[in-house]
Amino acid sequence: MGHPSGCGTVKIPSCRQERDKDPERPGLMDIEDWRKKIDELDRQLVALISERARAAVAIGKLKRDTSLPIYEPDRERIVFANVQEANRGPLAGRDLVRIYERIIDVMRNVQKEEAVVKGDAAPAGTELDSEVND
Repeated sequence: MGHPSGCGTVKIPSCRQERDKDPERPGLMDIEDWRKKIDELDRQLVALISERARAAVAIGKLKRDTSLPIYEPDRERIVFANVQEANRGPLAGRDLVRIYERIIDVMRNVQKEEAVVKGDAAPAGTELDSEVND
Protein backbone atom coordinates (compact mmCIF):
# COMPACT_ATOMS: atom_id res chain seq x y z
CA MET A 1 0.00 0.00 0.00
CA GLY A 2 1.28 3.50 -0.78
CA HIS A 3 2.37 6.18 1.64
CA PRO A 4 -0.52 8.05 3.39
CA SER A 5 0.52 11.28 1.68
CA GLY A 6 -0.05 9.65 -1.69
CA CYS A 7 3.67 9.65 -2.47
CA GLY A 8 4.06 5.86 -2.50
CA THR A 9 7.61 4.67 -3.11
CA VAL A 10 8.12 6.80 -6.21
CA LYS A 11 10.31 9.86 -5.77
CA ILE A 12 8.09 12.85 -6.35
CA PRO A 13 9.58 16.32 -5.79
CA SER A 14 6.53 17.43 -3.79
CA CYS A 15 7.18 14.54 -1.37
CA ARG A 16 10.58 15.90 -0.29
CA GLN A 17 9.24 16.85 3.13
CA GLU A 18 7.89 13.32 3.69
CA ARG A 19 11.23 11.82 2.56
CA ASP A 20 13.16 14.00 5.03
CA LYS A 21 11.04 12.62 7.85
CA ASP A 22 11.94 9.02 7.01
CA PRO A 23 15.66 8.63 6.12
CA GLU A 24 15.47 4.91 6.92
CA ARG A 25 13.60 4.32 3.67
CA PRO A 26 16.61 4.16 1.34
CA GLY A 27 14.51 4.02 -1.82
CA LEU A 28 13.43 7.55 -1.08
CA MET A 29 16.84 8.98 -0.18
CA ASP A 30 18.78 11.13 -2.60
CA ILE A 31 22.54 11.75 -2.49
CA GLU A 32 22.17 14.66 -0.07
CA ASP A 33 20.14 12.48 2.31
CA TRP A 34 22.82 9.78 2.16
CA ARG A 35 25.56 12.34 2.81
CA LYS A 36 23.71 13.62 5.87
CA LYS A 37 23.40 10.04 7.10
CA ILE A 38 27.12 9.43 6.54
CA ASP A 39 27.98 12.68 8.36
CA GLU A 40 25.95 11.52 11.37
CA LEU A 41 27.53 8.05 11.25
CA ASP A 42 30.98 9.68 11.09
CA ARG A 43 30.19 11.69 14.25
CA GLN A 44 29.16 8.45 15.98
CA LEU A 45 32.33 6.70 14.79
CA VAL A 46 34.50 9.55 16.10
CA ALA A 47 32.83 9.26 19.51
CA LEU A 48 33.35 5.49 19.59
CA ILE A 49 36.97 5.70 18.40
CA SER A 50 37.64 8.33 21.07
CA GLU A 51 36.12 6.06 23.70
CA ARG A 52 38.28 3.20 22.42
CA ALA A 53 41.36 5.45 22.61
CA ARG A 54 40.58 6.29 26.25
CA ALA A 55 40.39 2.56 26.98
CA ALA A 56 43.69 2.02 25.14
CA VAL A 57 45.35 4.74 27.23
CA ALA A 58 44.11 3.09 30.44
CA ILE A 59 45.40 -0.28 29.24
CA GLY A 60 48.70 1.34 28.28
CA LYS A 61 49.06 2.68 31.84
CA LEU A 62 48.38 -0.77 33.25
CA LYS A 63 50.91 -2.30 30.85
CA ARG A 64 53.50 0.28 31.86
CA ASP A 65 52.85 -0.25 35.57
CA THR A 66 53.13 -4.04 35.23
CA SER A 67 55.96 -4.05 32.66
CA LEU A 68 53.84 -5.73 30.01
CA PRO A 69 54.74 -5.17 26.36
CA ILE A 70 52.70 -2.71 24.29
CA TYR A 71 52.61 -5.10 21.34
CA GLU A 72 50.59 -8.25 22.05
CA PRO A 73 50.05 -10.18 18.79
CA ASP A 74 47.85 -12.82 20.44
CA ARG A 75 45.45 -10.16 21.69
CA GLU A 76 45.36 -8.54 18.25
CA ARG A 77 44.43 -11.88 16.67
CA ILE A 78 41.56 -12.16 19.17
CA VAL A 79 40.33 -8.67 18.26
CA PHE A 80 40.44 -9.51 14.54
CA ALA A 81 38.52 -12.75 15.13
CA ASN A 82 35.93 -10.88 17.23
CA VAL A 83 35.27 -8.23 14.59
CA GLN A 84 35.04 -10.81 11.83
CA GLU A 85 32.54 -12.80 13.89
CA ALA A 86 30.46 -9.66 14.50
CA ASN A 87 30.59 -8.62 10.84
CA ARG A 88 27.25 -8.84 9.04
CA GLY A 89 28.46 -7.08 5.89
CA PRO A 90 28.52 -5.51 3.48
CA LEU A 91 32.28 -5.24 4.07
CA ALA A 92 34.27 -8.40 3.49
CA GLY A 93 35.91 -9.77 6.62
CA ARG A 94 39.39 -9.06 5.27
CA ASP A 95 38.46 -5.42 4.60
CA LEU A 96 37.18 -5.04 8.15
CA VAL A 97 40.40 -6.58 9.49
CA ARG A 98 42.45 -4.07 7.47
CA ILE A 99 40.48 -1.22 9.07
CA TYR A 100 41.08 -2.69 12.51
CA GLU A 101 44.78 -3.16 11.78
CA ARG A 102 45.02 0.60 11.33
CA ILE A 103 42.92 1.31 14.42
CA ILE A 104 45.07 -1.01 16.54
CA ASP A 105 48.27 0.49 15.10
CA VAL A 106 47.12 3.97 16.10
CA MET A 107 46.02 2.78 19.54
CA ARG A 108 49.38 1.08 20.06
CA ASN A 109 51.11 4.36 19.21
CA VAL A 110 48.88 6.13 21.73
CA GLN A 111 50.01 3.61 24.34
CA LYS A 112 53.67 4.15 23.41
CA GLU A 113 53.27 7.92 23.66
CA GLU A 114 51.66 7.51 27.07
CA ALA A 115 54.69 5.54 28.25
CA VAL A 116 57.08 8.20 26.92
CA VAL A 117 55.06 11.10 28.37
CA LYS A 118 55.43 9.54 31.81
CA GLY A 119 59.20 9.48 31.31
CA ASP A 120 59.42 5.72 30.98
CA ALA A 121 61.27 4.22 28.09
CA ALA A 122 59.35 1.43 26.43
CA PRO A 123 60.70 -1.98 27.47
CA ALA A 124 62.95 -3.67 24.95
CA GLY A 125 61.12 -5.66 22.32
CA THR A 126 57.93 -3.59 22.38
CA GLU A 127 58.78 -1.18 19.59
CA LEU A 128 57.11 -2.23 16.39
CA ASP A 129 56.89 -0.58 13.04
CA SER A 130 53.38 -0.33 11.64
CA GLU A 131 54.36 -2.47 8.64
CA VAL A 132 54.35 -5.60 10.81
CA ASN A 133 50.54 -5.58 10.98
CA ASP A 134 49.85 -4.23 7.52
